[in-house]
Amino acid sequence: MTSALFIVSEHGYWGEECIEPLTTLTDAGVDITVATPTGDVPVVDERSVDPDAVGEELAEHVVEVHETDERLQNPERLAAVDAREYDAVVFPGGHGTAWDVNQDRHARQALLQAVAGDESKALVVCHAVGILAFTREADGSYLVDGRDVTGFPNEWEEDIVDDADLLPDGRKLPYWVEDEVKAVGGNWDAELDSETSVTVDGDLITARGPGSSAAGAQTLLDELDLE
Repeated sequence: MTSALFIVSEHGYWGEECIEPLTTLTDAGVDITVATPTGDVPVVDERSVDPDAVGEELAEHVVEVHETDERLQNPERLAAVDAREYDAVVFPGGHGTAWDVNQDRHARQALLQAVAGDESKALVVCHAVGILAFTREADGSYLVDGRDVTGFPNEWEEDIVDDADLLPDGRKLPYWVEDEVKAVGGNWDAELDSETSVTVDGDLITARGPGSSAAGAQTLLDELDLE
């Protein structure tokens, strides 16, 4: 059976970006394991379940899956999981990834293992694409150097943070994904004129944001030769 490891933030994952791939892959028969940096239950970003922001139907769906899915409610501790045992590793986005997943050496190792594997793939969504700015190969080169990627663009970030880079909840965003990924050699194109943006470069799949998470999940299934 095809398997996937989801590495989810404890500091605020964006609902649609986790739940859409989770349910899509589950419906396709993929065996899924959820892991978080410490093994604590992942936290969903409150803004991503605000009916006024994302719509009542989506908000209710995300909350229901978040609260009832046993995989999300009983995650593995990331350090105890071997990414090499999975066919795919999925990194849902959300601003919370800036504080834990993107900075976690075990998460970065899992990404390297997924991309370097003979058959495995990685799907990295939205703010989780920031992990590419910190992930190096054994020779010290950046994994993303020379690769085509998409992710959460500066143009959208400007509409969320204030002039001091403070988020609506008062936390200071430590970096902007687009800036950091481009600085280490990523070929960045968020395709702002397109409704969705998903980029495939070898075994690395990146998706721009919430509206691209469904397309990202389907692309992953296609790359795994699953319908």
